[in-house]
Amino acid sequence: MFEHPVLAAFYRRHGPAPFAPNPFPQRPPFRVLAESVVAQQLSTRAAARLAERLFRLVPPTPEAFLEAPLDLLRQAGLSRAKALALKDLAAKAEEGLLDGLDRLEDEAVVERLTRVRGVGLWTAEMFLMFGLGRPDVWPVRDLGLRRAAARLFGVAPEALPAFGEAFRPYRSHLAWYLWRSLSSP
Repeated sequence: MFEHPVLAAFYRRHGPAPFAPNPFPQRPPFRVLAESVVAQQLSTRAAARLAERLFRLVPPTPEAFLEAPLDLLRQAGLSRAKALALKDLAAKAEEGLLDGLDRLEDEAVVERLTRVRGVGLWTAEMFLMFGLGRPDVWPVRDLGLRRAAARLFGVAPEALPAFGEAFRPYRSHLAWYLWRSLSSP
């Protein structure tokens, strides 16, 4: 997988990507999804600050988000759409939507998660990667991934699906290194 000199250099610099078969952090599914909703259309840094502010006001649990007034979520800096999405996520989590996701195939996880208001393919793909540690997710609609692939490899957005095939079954790893390249010299 790391025969390409650019990827080998990133592996040496950043270590193993946090996806299977490497160890990956086990985190509560609700928190991972809430962070992904917050991160939609934001830079990584802005999303982290917003999530930190939000979780100081409301603990990242379905129960807390169900009880929290919409105005409190808005005070944290969320748009109305994101606040409503988090409320819907909390309600569906309480109904069992997040139960057993780790046992489902990727497509079934995406189908289930996209039932939540404001959760689309990108958010579901981020959950597959960072919530379940899946090694072969290739989020070709992600702007950072597109920028990095163009900068490092000259790959146009429409060519990303084919480009990723050479890295199957470790496309999550490739995506992670491409994202790291955006903050590397």
